Amino acid sequence: MAPMKKVPLHTFSILMAFLVLFSTMSFTVEKHFCGKSLVGHGVFSSADKCKAETHSCGVEGMDHMKMKDSCCSNKTECIEGQDELSHSQMSFNLVPQTFIVPLSFVLIDLLPELSPGVMSYPPYEPPQLVYDLQVLCQVFII
Repeated sequence: MAPMKKVPLHTFSILMAFLVLFSTMSFTVEKHFCGKSLVGHGVFSSADKCKAETHSCGVEGMDHMKMKDSCCSNKTECIEGQDELSHSQMSFNLVPQTFIVPLSFVLIDLLPELSPGVMSYPPYEPPQLVYDLQVLCQVFII
């Protein structure tokens, strides 16, 4: 196969592999909201918490502990990937090799080449004609 045909083929193969990978992969997106504004988010991990929600025991002002309802909320989205892939099994009926070997020789020797290689040449310009040799020598094909 020509090198120019291999590049799109390999590119397409890699893109299809990534498509299968990402369509079957599932992941979790976690978002942390303070009020209505998004403070932190995380993919594959927990979201960063805001400062109002991190409590430490040694803090003097314990006003945040008195609040029953927090204005902060977490939202978790689980994006499921495709779970079912079609696994097809194919069975091959093997032809005996006593038939394959003679057939390959017949196909190679008797049939013409199916796809001849296209050979390209640069445009050929013949040399300029100074005098006509056929007329000079008076040699003509009858």
